Amino acid sequence: MIPTAAFDYRLPDGLIAQTPAARRDASRMLVVDREARTVEHRTFAELPRFLRTGDTLFRNTASVLPARLHGRRSTGGRVECLLLRNTGRSPDGGELWQCLVRPGRRFPVGSEFVASGHALTGIIASVPGNGTVLVRFTVRGGGSVADVASRTGDVPLPPYIERADDSRRHEDRERYQTVYADRARQVAVAAPTAGLHFTPGLLGEIADRGVRTADLTLHVGLGTFKPIETEAVEEHAIHRELYEMPVETQRALFPPLGGRRVAVGTTTVRSIEDFLESHDGPLDQAHLAETGLFIHPPRAFRGVDALITNFHQPRSTLLCLVAAFLTPGSTEGIAWLMELYAEAISRRYRFFSYGDCMLVV
Repeated sequence: MIPTAAFDYRLPDGLIAQTPAARRDASRMLVVDREARTVEHRTFAELPRFLRTGDTLFRNTASVLPARLHGRRSTGGRVECLLLRNTGRSPDGGELWQCLVRPGRRFPVGSEFVASGHALTGIIASVPGNGTVLVRFTVRGGGSVADVASRTGDVPLPPYIERADDSRRHEDRERYQTVYADRARQVAVAAPTAGLHFTPGLLGEIADRGVRTADLTLHVGLGTFKPIETEAVEEHAIHRELYEMPVETQRALFPPLGGRRVAVGTTTVRSIEDFLESHDGPLDQAHLAETGLFIHPPRAFRGVDALITNFHQPRSTLLCLVAAFLTPGSTEGIAWLMELYAEAISRRYRFFSYGDCMLVV
C-alpha cells in the first residue's frame, strides 16, 4: 500500500497562480527526460523543438460551461448554483441537473429560486446526501439551461483562485478555456488546464513540423479537485467522468513506427488508458464511456509516450498519475516527482490551473 502522505508537499501561497500568464505560451515549462534523468527549464513557446515528425498530439477539446449562476430565493436571500451535470428531463419537461447550491443547508426539497435575471426557475427535486442536490429547471422564453448559463453564467474557477469582484470576469471566460475547445460542446465544469498554454500560432508551428493532432472529449468534473483523504492511495474512491473518442483518434493510438503519442493533460491520459483497457473490438465507431480508472504507481502505460501537464495540488489523484508516468511499472517516480516539485518551488514556478507546466518525455 502507498501512503497518501507520500504525495504531500508544502507550497507557498504566493506560488498559486491567481491569473494567467500575459501570453498563453509564455508559461514556463519544466522538461523532464525520463531516460536521461535530466531536467531543463524552458518556456512553452519552445515546445515544438521537443516534438518530432510523426508524433501525434492528443488533446481534450472539452469546453468549459460558465456553470456558476447567481440568483435569489422568493424570500430575497441570495443563491449561488453551480451546474454539475445534466441528468435528463422530469415528467413535466423540466431539465434535471445535479448541482451544488449555496447556502446548501437552507434548501430542502421543494425550495424554489430564480437565477440569471429570472431566466431560470429552479426547484430542489431531491437531496441525495452527497453534498449535491438535484434541481428541476424551467427556462423562461425557450432554450436550454446550458444556453442561459453560456450567456449569463460565470466560469467555475477552482477554489484556490480568489476573486474579490468580477473585474476579471471577461478574462476568465476567455483564458480558462483552451484555444481549440469545441465551443459547441460545453460539457466540462473545469478546464483541461494543460491545454491552456497553446496558441493558434504555436499549433501551426507544431503542424509544420509534421506533428499531427487527435482529439477526444472528457467531461471534466469537480471531482478532479477532490484530494485523497484515505491513509493509503489504493483506498481512495476516485470520481467518474464521461469521455468520447472518435474513430480517427482511436486509430491514431496505433501510430507508424517511431511516432510518439503525446498526451496534453491528465484527462487525455485517463481517456486513452481507459479506452485501451476496456475496448478490444474493431475501431469502426465512436466510443462513449464513463471511466472510473485511477492511475497510480506502479502502472505500465499502453497508449501514452510523452505528457504535458500542469503542477498539481498535494495529495491529488493527478499527482499519482504523473508519478506513475515518470517511472512506469514502479513506485520510484513518487520520490522523483517530489524532487522535481521541490526544484520547481525553489525556482518560483507558478502552480495549478493558471500556472506553469511540465513536459515529460
